[in-house]
Amino acid sequence: MKKISNRQFLIQVLSLIIFISGILLLSTVSCASDNPPGKKALIVWGGWEGHEPKKCVDIFAPWLVEQGFEVEISDTLDSYLDVEKLKKLDVIIQVYTQGTIKPEQERSLLEAVKSGVGLAGWHGGLADSFRFNTEYQFMVGGQWVAHPGGIIDYEVNIVPEKKNDPVVRGLNDFKMHSEQYYMHVDPVVEVLATTTFSGQYAPWIEGVVMPVVWKKYYGKGRVFYSSLGHVASDFDVPEAREIVRRGILWAARVIE
Repeated sequence: MKKISNRQFLIQVLSLIIFISGILLLSTVSCASDNPPGKKALIVWGGWEGHEPKKCVDIFAPWLVEQGFEVEISDTLDSYLDVEKLKKLDVIIQVYTQGTIKPEQERSLLEAVKSGVGLAGWHGGLADSFRFNTEYQFMVGGQWVAHPGGIIDYEVNIVPEKKNDPVVRGLNDFKMHSEQYYMHVDPVVEVLATTTFSGQYAPWIEGVVMPVVWKKYYGKGRVFYSSLGHVASDFDVPEAREIVRRGILWAARVIE
């Protein structure tokens, strides 16, 4: 058996170390290129306390962090004033019912979403936020007008033609015990789930099929809305919670 000198042995060891280091370096670079930088989300909450905005935020904010989002939580609409900061976000989640938004706040929010920032929300926190701001309502795609009977039992139906949409894929029709929202809705929205009014509390609307979950665009921005979520416990219904989660991800362009 041929013997090698100490010098030859050291050269071979160093060569092996260099080879392994090179492989590890290439692997690190490859992994870095496969993982896009973290997403950024702004959650703005406030307005009428009856919708339990903070409790609802506490349901979804930790989950967003688990998804890799950098999350900022704010209880003031002044968070909308810095339009350049807003444009660096991936999604804005608004939980703000029956508020008053200043022209400069609204202007920045509209501009940010129109430029491509996502917008997501539920119930009155997005679709009964600013009753006198029609351009805002145009962006959202709808406005609450009534909930006949108050807290009642009703069914939410996934639109059959949309069963493969990522926001509702794999979900079945489900029951809610909450407010059944009657809304004025923009015909341009893409409806993913509906509810049908029985007419028990308002006979003239018997049989009306009303959108519950939709998505749309405002300029380049993705807008997601669900009318579910009157109070935090509504999200104890797994389908209601999952739809909002997926809707946020869609608005943030995490899923297509």
